Order: sequence, then C-alpha cells, then structure tokens
Amino acid sequence: MIINCIAVDDEPLALGLVCAFIEQTPFLKLIGRYSSAVEALVGLQDQKVDLIFLDIQMPNLNGMELARVLDSRGANKPRIIFTTAYNQFAIEGYRVDALDYLLKPFNYEEFLHASNKALNYFELVNRSNSPATVIAAEPEEEEYLFLKIEYQLVRIALNDILYIEGLKDYVKIYLQDKEKPLLSLTSLKALEEKLPSKRFMRVHRSFIVSLNKINSITRNALQIGKVNITVGDQYKEAFGVFLSKWN
Repeated sequence: MIINCIAVDDEPLALGLVCAFIEQTPFLKLIGRYSSAVEALVGLQDQKVDLIFLDIQMPNLNGMELARVLDSRGANKPRIIFTTAYNQFAIEGYRVDALDYLLKPFNYEEFLHASNKALNYFELVNRSNSPATVIAAEPEEEEYLFLKIEYQLVRIALNDILYIEGLKDYVKIYLQDKEKPLLSLTSLKALEEKLPSKRFMRVHRSFIVSLNKINSITRNALQIGKVNITVGDQYKEAFGVFLSKWN
C-alpha cells in the first residue's frame, strides 16, 4: 500500500532530510512539505493526508498544538510521527496517540523503522475495514484485542489476561506467564466496553478480572493467583448474579 505523507519543520535542512527519506521509501508518497504548522493546517484542508512527519518546536503553532487540533477529527485524523530534538515531549506525544517519536539527529534506518510501524498500522486498519476480513475473523473476534503499548499496537490474547488495573489515564494488563504487566494509555471504561462480558467483569472501580482465572472467592473479595482483589460495593450485585450460576 501507499501512505500519503507530508513533512512539517521550520528548519530547512531538517525538512529537506525528512523529505528525502520519504521519497526513497517505496511505500511513502510525499504530497506536501511545510515550514510551519500553520501552513500545514491550511494544506490539510485541501488533500487527504495519512501520515505527518511533524517537528514540535516551531513558532506560532507548535507541533504538539497542531496534533491536538487534529485529534479532534477522531477516526479521520492523519497519524503522526514526531521529529524533534527534545526528548521531554515523548510522554505528551504518546498522549496525542503518535505512532512514533524520532529524536534528532536520526538516520535513515531509524526513519525506516518508524515508517514501518506506520505501514503495519495502516495495513491493520485496512484489514479490519475489509468485509471479507471481518467475515473471516468473526469466529475469533473475542479471542484477542489490540492495545497501544508504547508506540505500537500489540495483540493480546484474551485467554492470557488475568486482570486489569486502572490508574487514572493508564491501565496495567496482567498476563499469565508474564512477570511485569503491560502499560497502555487508555481507560478502564474503554477496555470494559471492548472485552466480552461473558468472560470479563468489572468488580471494582480500579479492576476488571478474567472470570475463568478466579481461584477462590470470599465474602468481599476474590483471588487470582496470589493477588486478592476486593469486590466494590457497587459491583457486588452483578458479581452475585455471576456467582448464583454456581449455587
């Protein structure tokens, strides 16, 4: 597939380098180059752009501000790979759902690695939107989900999930046979909507559990492995309905 790209940077040498890298990458097509975020915003009104290689530190409107403006477009927004000399913006770049973050000075190998992440993302989106793919995938639609982990989409088998802990803007996904949890920038509510209710249940404002991974249950808590999770008052009724099936 071909990904339509623009490059935005107020430094002429940096802009020229990114454009040269785009033009030598077979699956990228350069359709615009801009020396300011304001110019890019105007250009985005006239053409369909899939991917933006975007500098952050620019006058008037910086790259992060442009990203937040574009974020309001929802599913139709172009995706972003940031190119910057300042690594302190990495977390903020993650919050605006950037695909990757290239720290200047970067070489073509690093550029290509980031571009391949974008290619994988767009191929995944295209497969998900294909009717044939949807039909073929129906039997497995509740077997896995994709979550943004750092700067990539990671496939997680539902059967591997033990429980999920919510921490403000993040969640920790605890998996069997994994010592450390996966950290994803999403909400517990968003995950609750994605997970099949027959297999997962929210039992506390901070926890979703895999029902078939529960080892034991007491009056006010349940145990998964060595971890005890309290059942919150507002979730006791629904959890009681689940337990009634076994009484």
